[in-house]
Amino acid sequence: MTNNMHVETRLPRNGKEGIIFLLIISIISVNTIAPIIMGLERGFSNEVYLQTLKIIPFMWVVVVLLVNFVADPLVGKVMPKFIGKTDGFNAKVLLNTLLHVTFLSILLTIIGHGLVPNK
Repeated sequence: MTNNMHVETRLPRNGKEGIIFLLIISIISVNTIAPIIMGLERGFSNEVYLQTLKIIPFMWVVVVLLVNFVADPLVGKVMPKFIGKTDGFNAKVLLNTLLHVTFLSILLTIIGHGLVPNK
Protein backbone atom coordinates (compact mmCIF):
# COMPACT_ATOMS: atom_id res chain seq x y z
CA MET A 1 0.00 0.00 0.00
CA THR A 2 1.39 3.40 -0.93
CA ASN A 3 0.96 6.51 1.10
CA ASN A 4 -0.54 9.34 -0.97
CA MET A 5 0.55 11.96 1.54
CA HIS A 6 3.16 14.20 -0.03
CA VAL A 7 5.09 16.59 2.13
CA GLU A 8 5.95 19.67 0.10
CA THR A 9 9.58 20.65 0.53
CA ARG A 10 9.84 23.25 -2.23
CA LEU A 11 8.12 26.13 -0.42
CA PRO A 12 8.68 27.80 2.94
CA ARG A 13 7.65 25.24 5.55
CA ASN A 14 7.59 27.35 8.70
CA GLY A 15 7.32 30.95 9.85
CA LYS A 16 11.05 31.66 9.74
CA GLU A 17 11.39 30.40 6.16
CA GLY A 18 8.22 32.29 5.22
CA ILE A 19 9.59 35.58 6.56
CA ILE A 20 12.93 35.09 4.79
CA PHE A 21 11.13 34.23 1.54
CA LEU A 22 8.82 37.26 1.88
CA LEU A 23 11.75 39.59 2.56
CA ILE A 24 13.75 38.34 -0.43
CA ILE A 25 10.84 38.45 -2.90
CA SER A 26 9.49 41.80 -1.69
CA ILE A 27 12.87 43.52 -1.68
CA ILE A 28 13.63 42.27 -5.21
CA SER A 29 10.16 43.29 -6.43
CA VAL A 30 10.13 46.76 -4.87
CA ASN A 31 13.68 47.53 -5.99
CA THR A 32 12.91 46.43 -9.54
CA ILE A 33 9.35 47.51 -10.20
CA ALA A 34 9.41 50.98 -8.58
CA PRO A 35 12.50 52.27 -10.44
CA ILE A 36 11.20 50.96 -13.77
CA ILE A 37 7.78 52.56 -13.34
CA MET A 38 9.28 55.86 -12.19
CA GLY A 39 11.78 55.76 -15.05
CA LEU A 40 9.03 55.18 -17.60
CA GLU A 41 6.94 57.97 -16.07
CA ARG A 42 9.65 60.62 -15.58
CA GLY A 43 12.59 59.41 -17.65
CA PHE A 44 15.57 57.32 -16.65
CA SER A 45 18.15 59.39 -14.78
CA ASN A 46 20.12 59.31 -11.55
CA GLU A 47 17.86 62.02 -10.10
CA VAL A 48 14.70 60.01 -10.78
CA TYR A 49 16.30 56.87 -9.35
CA LEU A 50 17.32 58.71 -6.16
CA GLN A 51 13.75 60.03 -5.82
CA THR A 52 12.54 56.46 -6.17
CA LEU A 53 14.87 55.30 -3.40
CA LYS A 54 13.13 57.70 -1.00
CA ILE A 55 9.72 56.08 -1.52
CA ILE A 56 10.90 52.44 -1.60
CA PRO A 57 10.85 51.86 2.19
CA PHE A 58 7.27 53.14 2.40
CA MET A 59 6.15 51.04 -0.57
CA TRP A 60 7.91 47.96 0.78
CA VAL A 61 5.90 48.19 4.01
CA VAL A 62 2.70 48.76 2.00
CA VAL A 63 3.39 45.72 -0.20
CA VAL A 64 4.13 43.44 2.77
CA LEU A 65 0.95 44.58 4.54
CA LEU A 66 -1.15 44.17 1.38
CA VAL A 67 0.20 40.66 0.78
CA ASN A 68 -0.48 39.51 4.34
CA PHE A 69 -3.78 41.23 5.06
CA VAL A 70 -5.47 41.62 1.67
CA ALA A 71 -4.03 39.42 -1.08
CA ASP A 72 -3.53 36.24 0.99
CA PRO A 73 -7.13 36.18 2.29
CA LEU A 74 -8.53 36.96 -1.19
CA VAL A 75 -6.40 34.31 -2.87
CA GLY A 76 -7.33 31.85 -0.13
CA LYS A 77 -11.02 32.35 -0.94
CA VAL A 78 -10.63 32.23 -4.73
CA MET A 79 -8.15 29.33 -5.05
CA PRO A 80 -10.57 26.53 -4.04
CA LYS A 81 -12.98 27.62 -6.77
CA PHE A 82 -10.39 26.84 -9.46
CA ILE A 83 -8.12 24.15 -8.01
CA GLY A 84 -9.16 20.54 -7.55
CA LYS A 85 -7.76 17.84 -5.31
CA THR A 86 -6.04 16.15 -8.24
CA ASP A 87 -4.33 19.29 -9.57
CA GLY A 88 -0.57 19.20 -9.34
CA PHE A 89 1.90 21.36 -7.51
CA ASN A 90 2.82 23.42 -10.59
CA ALA A 91 -0.82 24.24 -11.37
CA LYS A 92 -1.45 25.34 -7.79
CA VAL A 93 1.68 27.50 -7.64
CA LEU A 94 0.95 29.05 -11.04
CA LEU A 95 -2.62 29.98 -10.10
CA ASN A 96 -1.53 31.22 -6.67
CA THR A 97 1.12 33.45 -8.26
CA LEU A 98 -1.25 34.71 -10.95
CA LEU A 99 -3.92 35.62 -8.41
CA HIS A 100 -1.45 37.34 -6.06
CA VAL A 101 0.06 39.37 -8.89
CA THR A 102 -3.38 40.31 -10.22
CA PHE A 103 -4.74 41.43 -6.85
CA LEU A 104 -1.55 43.29 -5.93
CA SER A 105 -1.38 44.98 -9.33
CA ILE A 106 -4.92 46.27 -8.96
CA LEU A 107 -4.37 47.45 -5.38
CA LEU A 108 -0.99 49.07 -6.04
CA THR A 109 -2.32 50.78 -9.17
CA ILE A 110 -5.10 52.34 -7.10
CA ILE A 111 -2.63 53.35 -4.35
CA GLY A 112 -0.08 54.65 -6.87
CA HIS A 113 -2.72 56.66 -8.70
CA GLY A 114 -3.57 58.39 -5.44
CA LEU A 115 0.10 59.14 -4.65
CA VAL A 116 1.19 60.53 -8.01
CA PRO A 117 0.01 64.10 -8.60
CA ASN A 118 -1.84 64.86 -11.82
CA LYS A 119 0.15 66.61 -14.52
